Parts: sequence; C-alpha cells; structure tokens
Amino acid sequence: MRHGKKINHLSRKTAHRGAMLANMACSLIEHKRINTTLAKAKALRKYVEPLITKSKDDTTHNRRVVFSYLKSKEASSVLFRDVAPKINNRPGGYTRIIKLNNRLGDNAEMAMIELVDFNELLVKGDVKKKKTRRRGGKKSADNTTSENVVKENVKDSSSDSDVIEDAVVVEENTTKEVTTESVNKKEEIVAEQDTTSLDKKEDETSDKSDTTKEDKKD
Repeated sequence: MRHGKKINHLSRKTAHRGAMLANMACSLIEHKRINTTLAKAKALRKYVEPLITKSKDDTTHNRRVVFSYLKSKEASSVLFRDVAPKINNRPGGYTRIIKLNNRLGDNAEMAMIELVDFNELLVKGDVKKKKTRRRGGKKSADNTTSENVVKENVKDSSSDSDVIEDAVVVEENTTKEVTTESVNKKEEIVAEQDTTSLDKKEDETSDKSDTTKEDKKD
C-alpha cells in the first residue's frame, strides 16, 4: 500500500532523482521539447514550472534560486533571456504533455513534453482575443478599408447632391424671375387697356355732348 505517498520516486534515490530532473529540465529549456516516459514527464512538469514562474521576475535572487535547481549557467540564461518574455502573459500551464506510442523494449508509456508558447504550428492558429464586456472587437483592416471607401462614396454623393440642390435653387430663382416678368407685362397690358378704354369713353362723352348742343340749337 502506498498511502500518502504523493511523490513518484521513479525507482531512484533522492540525489539520483534530483540530478535526472535537473538534466531533463535543462534539455527542455534548451530544446523546447523532449521525448521521455509518461511518469518522468509528469514529474518534470512539477519540477520545471515553478522555475519558469520564477523567471518572470528577473532579479538576482531569482536567478540564484533557478541556478540552484538547474545547475547550468547556459540553461538558466536561456530561461531568463528567451523563455521568460514569451510566457510573461501566461498565468500558468507552461508545458504540454502529449502521449506517444509505447516503447518497444519494455512497453513503457512514452510522451512528449514541450513548452506551449514555442510550438509554432499551434501558436499560428491561435488568435489572441482580449476579453471585453462590450460586444464587437477591433475592426480589421478589410473592414476599415471598406468603411473608408463607403465614406468616400458618401462624400461624393453628398457633393453631387449639393450641386443638384444648387442647380434646383437656380432654376427656382429663374422661374420666379420669369413669373415676375410675366406678371409685370400683364399689369402693363392691363394698364394700357384701361387707358385706351378711358380715352374711348371720353371721346364718346364728348361726341354725345356735341350732339346734344346741336339738338338744342335746332
């Protein structure tokens, strides 16, 4: 029975197990992925992820702590220089374990452990989206270009409409002028007709007065 035994000793003593995990952690940091047995990969994940978290804060103390576990200047410098900037925004889960086929000799379960942010095939497919409470994200370049084109078309149409409105106003003004001129002409014609009618009436009255005077004389 293995009650309360949480640590997998991997059939090794403490010094051997620590040296093996340190060596595997250095290989993982330098090569970004390694193939090993499933049990060793699970033990390595618990060993290396706290060290990666330490590398987020680049201080002398953290460098010394990481070096005490890795025991390799090259691996610790690669961890702080190359790995830390890429995993800076990730809150944990820096490694991924993928199961492989069993080993031929002893049929042991094999697995590949890798750093998540260094798998270029999967990182290219992922699109980072910032969480927002409002609906709708950032506008893409295509949408912005289409909107610019629409705005330009709207501006052109608005300028054309302004020209058309100006033309309509001019036409209205000309029609108004024409109507005023026609009204003035009609008024002049009416005035002339009135004057001619008055002249005719005066002539008729003068003729009538002459005839009455002649009748009286007779």
